[in-house]
Amino acid sequence: MLTNEEKQALIDKAVQAYHKAYAPYSKYSVGAALVADSGKIYDGVNIENAVYPVTICAERVAIFKAVSEGEKSFSTLAVVTKNGGTPCGSCRQVMAEFNPHALVLIANVKGELVGEYRVHELLPSAFGDGDLEEARE
Repeated sequence: MLTNEEKQALIDKAVQAYHKAYAPYSKYSVGAALVADSGKIYDGVNIENAVYPVTICAERVAIFKAVSEGEKSFSTLAVVTKNGGTPCGSCRQVMAEFNPHALVLIANVKGELVGEYRVHELLPSAFGDGDLEEARE
């Protein structure tokens, strides 16, 4: 369980990432920071592209950076937007893949916490490994 100070420190890292986002089209920057089960922190930013479908969200960048370094699970993810927006459906599905019980901290760019959720609250009845297992039988 994170203390309020630890939560704020993670939100602050996501705010720092927010300022590195590449969002020339939507002007909607997003920063993310996650704590992997190892304790290491990984950040991410949204990266837009003129070909919109190849844009990637900050949450997935942070998760994919962690996975590319050998991490398999995370405990907490902070997401920062100008207005405290929540993750999109694709990001929710990716989060559920690596820890449906992880804590998701939603904050605005001022670093103010506006919401706390568990991944399974953001994406109830997520499709997962168990669904594939049943299909293989």
